[in-house]
Amino acid sequence: MAVPLGPRETGKFITENSKHVFVDKEGVRSLAEKLFEKIGRKEITLKGWKSLHELNPQGSGEDAVNWVFFADTLNFSFWSEHEDKKFLVKYKGTEYSGYWSFCAAMNRALDEGIPLTTASYYSNITMAQLKHVLRSDSNYPIPMLEERLEVLHQTGKILLEKFGGSFLNCLKMSDRSAVKLMQLVVENFPSYRDEGIFQGKKVAFYKRAQILVGDTWAVLEGKDEGSFYDIDKITMFADYRVPQTLLHFGVIRYSEELVKKLKEGLLFQNGDREEMEIRGCSIWAVELINEHVQELFKKKGGKISHEVNPILINNFLWDFARDNRKAVDVVPFHRVRCIYY
Repeated sequence: MAVPLGPRETGKFITENSKHVFVDKEGVRSLAEKLFEKIGRKEITLKGWKSLHELNPQGSGEDAVNWVFFADTLNFSFWSEHEDKKFLVKYKGTEYSGYWSFCAAMNRALDEGIPLTTASYYSNITMAQLKHVLRSDSNYPIPMLEERLEVLHQTGKILLEKFGGSFLNCLKMSDRSAVKLMQLVVENFPSYRDEGIFQGKKVAFYKRAQILVGDTWAVLEGKDEGSFYDIDKITMFADYRVPQTLLHFGVIRYSEELVKKLKEGLLFQNGDREEMEIRGCSIWAVELINEHVQELFKKKGGKISHEVNPILINNFLWDFARDNRKAVDVVPFHRVRCIYY
């Protein structure tokens, strides 16, 4: 089987051949200038992963790394069919929805003494146990529970067999290369193999594998095993929320036909052309934003900045979508049920 294009090359190839989604150069420039100012004011930093998100692990040890691995193994499909029918979790006095309801459920289980992030536990977790761990405080359960159980069993067994039951061992094999870690994850864990065919070419988005690298980098604060020398080679994480923010800021544009389908609530299949165009153009748009921000740093100080990369840009865009739901929901997100995002 042919080796797929990497995520960055995938983004460029799809953008060059897209029929429904378009990257707008003026939108790229405009948002890059806004981000450049925010970076200068220290509003976009690696530390924000912990300081802005209280549910993320605040430590940097092996337990924190294994928390990240468990979270990103199940980091897919949290969207609700209807606005008033959401999977909700109350934790320490706060009610969470979406991805954060899942993180709250994880932390609730760990507080209850359930060894949730231990591979020997989740490789054999029963449906009854998983239902208890991911129980909702609303009348609406987390989507795709059967798929989550299957992914946990498969992933847990591989982690035990190949990496001594700890993601830290996989991380140590990466030799501080973010790209090598991504490849190790994709090669060894089938549920992370987020690939497809676009116009006859094998392409790869690797949303969960890349967010796993990004979250590992963040939880370790870019230190020790997390001091990746090539972290800027990881692209944005092609999901359903970040494209909404890019659309909101005029960085990408959709055809009228695609907007109509989105407003009608069409359920796309993973691998549909429109779905791949949204994801691919989002990757390339963020690459161009990053390049433009770096050019602004060069003009200011004569060199590129390590204070920004596609991961940090992605995190800002994702948080923006969460915090400005009404603004970004003018055009609904593309609806897909799959294990990849």
